[in-house]
Amino acid sequence: MTKRATIQPVIMSGGSGTRLWPMSRAARPKQFLPLIGDRSLFQETALRLSGGGDADFLPPVVIAGAAHAAIVRAQLKAICVEPAAIIIEPMPR
Repeated sequence: MTKRATIQPVIMSGGSGTRLWPMSRAARPKQFLPLIGDRSLFQETALRLSGGGDADFLPPVVIAGAAHAAIVRAQLKAICVEPAAIIIEPMPR
């Protein structure tokens, strides 16, 4: 019997929304937009890390800018994903 790996996923969801203008803006960058289907790219990533496959995933750690903390929380709640932590970057690098 093979032991499955346990992975601590980290979702880095930074970005300022400048490359997909006018759809994305600083307040709502592309990772939080539903570009394909009903869920955002961020939500699709969180769901992919929520189970199945050849690895056991722990709840994700999410890193986001202070301006997007509320969006991160709302989008995770909408797909019933409980993060291990949300780390807020106080200012862009």
